Amino acid sequence: MRKKIIAVIAAGFIAAVGFAAPAQAVSATTAELSVFHGIPATPVDVWVNGVVTAPNFQPGTFAGPLELAPGDYSVVITAVGDPITKPVIGPAVLPLKAGTSYTVVAFLDAAAKPTAKLFTNDISKIAAGQGRVTVRHTAAAPAVDILAGGAPAFKNLVNGDEQKADLPVGTLSVAIAATGTTTPVLGPVDVANVEGTNTIVYAYGNLTGDPSTLAVAKQTIAGLHSTPGGVDAGSAGLVADPDPALITWGIAGMLVLLAAAGVAASRIVAARRSNRS
Repeated sequence: MRKKIIAVIAAGFIAAVGFAAPAQAVSATTAELSVFHGIPATPVDVWVNGVVTAPNFQPGTFAGPLELAPGDYSVVITAVGDPITKPVIGPAVLPLKAGTSYTVVAFLDAAAKPTAKLFTNDISKIAAGQGRVTVRHTAAAPAVDILAGGAPAFKNLVNGDEQKADLPVGTLSVAIAATGTTTPVLGPVDVANVEGTNTIVYAYGNLTGDPSTLAVAKQTIAGLHSTPGGVDAGSAGLVADPDPALITWGIAGMLVLLAAAGVAASRIVAARRSNRS
C-alpha cells in the first residue's frame, strides 16, 4: 500500500508542470517576492497590505516576481470576491529584507489544511558548470526520497520543507523512492539542470482527498553564475550548439568588415597609381 501511495505521488511529480516567469539576481536595495498558489480547485484573491494584488489567482500558477521595498508586509488570502475580513489564510506578516528573493506559497499541510509559508530562495553564486536544484514538498502527502543517478540527492523530504543541491549541468537521471530506500517506484526520468540557475520544483496537491490533483510547478532564478562567467553546456555536459541567429549576424558582420577592407585597399592602390603618374 505504501509503495502504491508513493507511486501516486511520484506520478504527480511529472504529470503536470507549470512554469513561473524566470527571475534574475535581486537588487541589493529591494526584495523580490513571488507567490505560488498550491491549493487545488480553489481560486483565491491575494491581499497585500490591505489591497488585492492577485485577484482570481488560479491553482498551480505564480504571481510576480515583484520588486518591493524592504519591510513588513501583511498578506491575506480569501476566496474570490470575499472581503479581507473572511480570510482562508492569514493575516500573515512577511518580513522582507533587501537583496533577498522570496516565494510565499499557499498549500495544503500534511493534514490537508490550507496554510502558507515564506521560503527564502537561495541566490548565492553557483560554481561554473553547475546548476542548483531545489525541491519543495507542498503537497498533502507522505515523505519521499529523490534519487539522482541512483543515489539519494534529497532524503526524507516532508510536507512544508525543502532540500537543495548544486549539481553538474546537463541531463540528470532522477527517480523517486520511498523514504529510506534506493529502489525506484517511478523512473528514472531525465531532468535538465541549467547552469547558473536555481530550478525550484514544487510538488503540490491533495493525495488524501483527490490524488488526481497532485502536480508539479517549476520556478527558475537565473543569473547566479560565479566569476568567471558560465560554461556553455547542453545535455550530458556537452557544449551547446551555437545559435543560428548569432552565426548569421556574425557572418554578416564579417562580410561588412571584408567589404570595408576591400574598399580601403582599392583606395590605397588608386592613390599610389596617382602618385606615380
